[in-house]
Amino acid sequence: MPETLHIVGGGMAGSEAAWQAAQLGVQVVIHEMRPKVGTFAHQTGLLGEMVCSNSFRSDDSEQNAVGLLHWEMRQAGGLIMSTADTHRLPAGGALAVDREPFAQSVTDALMAHPNVAVEYGEITDLPRDGHWIIATGPLTSGALSEAIATETGADALAFFDAIAPIVYADSIDMSQAWMQSRYDKGETEEERTAYLNCPMTRDQYEAFIDTLLAADKTEFHEGETAGYFDGCLPIEVMAERGRETLRHGPMKPVGLTNPHKPDEKPHAVVQLRRDNKLGTLFNIVGFQTKMKYGAQTDVFKMIPGLEDASFARLGGIHRNTFLNSPTLIDGQMRLRSQPNIRFAGQITGVEGYVESAAMGLLAGRLAAAEIMGRDIGLPAETTATGALITHITGGAEAKTFQPMNVNFGLFPPVEGLKGGRRGRKDRYKAYTDRAKADWSAWLSQQLEHAA
Repeated sequence: MPETLHIVGGGMAGSEAAWQAAQLGVQVVIHEMRPKVGTFAHQTGLLGEMVCSNSFRSDDSEQNAVGLLHWEMRQAGGLIMSTADTHRLPAGGALAVDREPFAQSVTDALMAHPNVAVEYGEITDLPRDGHWIIATGPLTSGALSEAIATETGADALAFFDAIAPIVYADSIDMSQAWMQSRYDKGETEEERTAYLNCPMTRDQYEAFIDTLLAADKTEFHEGETAGYFDGCLPIEVMAERGRETLRHGPMKPVGLTNPHKPDEKPHAVVQLRRDNKLGTLFNIVGFQTKMKYGAQTDVFKMIPGLEDASFARLGGIHRNTFLNSPTLIDGQMRLRSQPNIRFAGQITGVEGYVESAAMGLLAGRLAAAEIMGRDIGLPAETTATGALITHITGGAEAKTFQPMNVNFGLFPPVEGLKGGRRGRKDRYKAYTDRAKADWSAWLSQQLEHAA
C-alpha cells in the first residue's frame, strides 16, 4: 500500500496539494493548526480561508499571466479554481469570490474525499521520515519557522504584508457614490457595475493625503527589518513616495463617469469591490494599511460617501515569512538538506492566492508521483506554472530574492515577435498559445503514465 502524504497547512497551497494527490489515489493527511492555534489574519478554522483580499485578479487567459495560470489549474482539475468559479462575484474582468462560502466549500470537498483526513494541531518540527509538504503560508508559526531556520542554517526571510478594510454596504452614502467598472468592462450589466466608486475633488484629495501622511501608524519592533511586497504596499507607504502616487495607482480616476455630476471629472476615485455574494460587504481596493485603528476610521471617513461608514474589518499588517528558495529548494520543490520535505505556496516566495495554489498543485502531483514510483517531470518553463517554479528554484537571483507574482517577464521569449507596446498584444497571445499547448502536453503525459 502506498505511503501517506502529510501536508502541513490547509490554506490555498495545502488544500490544492491535498486535492491533487488524493485525486491521484494517494492517502493524504492535512495538519492544520487552526482553530486551536490562531493567527493575526485568520478568523476561522476553515480550509482555504482567504484573508487579504477576495480577488484572484484577471481571468483573461490570452492577455494576462495570472489568467493563464487560472486556465492551467482548471485544466488540471484544480479544487481552488473550480470552487472559485462556483462562488464567483461580479468584478469586471477579474475573478473575485464570496470568501466565506468559498472556504466552506473547499473544506467540505476535502472532508468528503475518501483519501483525505484532517488533523488539527500545530506541527513544530521538521519531520525526518515520511513524505511531507510544508504549505504553511505567510503566517507560519514561530516554532516551525525556527525549526526551518535551524535546518537551513539561515534566518527565514520576511517582509510585511498589509490587509485592506471592509465596509458595510448599507453605511455607504449612494447619493455621492455610484456603481461602475472602469471603462464599463464586462459582458453583463452586473459585471459592468461591479465596483462602487467614491469621487474626490482636488481639495478633498490633497486634504486626504495630508491626513494620511500625518496619521499614527504601526511601528515595527526593534531589530525587525521591514520590506514590502510592491503588489501589496500600504497606502501610506505609497503616499510617502509622492503626493500623486495614489492618484496614479488605486485612486486613479480614469475610465469612470460620475452619474451624479456627469460634467465634472473627479480628481481621484476610491473604488470598493463587493466582498460577498449578498453585496452587504465591500472592501476598499488597494487600501492595505498599517495605520492604527483609530487613525483608520478618521482617515477613511474623509472619503466622500464613507463619512458615516461602518467597518466590518479594519486594515492591518502582519509578518510574512518566506524562504530563500533559490538556495534552499531543488527543482522538485524539495528541501535540499532534507528531501523528504517539499515546500509549497507563499512560503516558497510566490505571491498571491493563485500562485500559492498553483505551487500546491505542482507539489501535490510531484509528491504523489514519487510515492507511486513515477517520474512525471516538470511542466515546461514556457507554461505559467513552469515559469514560476523555474523562477523560485534557480531563475531568480538568490541575493535579491523577493516574492513574485506570475508575469510574462518570467517566460522565455517567443522568437520572431515585435517588441514594444504596439506588439504587446500579439506577444502575450503567443505566450499563452505556447503555454496552453505545453501544459496540455504535460498533463497528457501523466495520463499515459497512469494508464
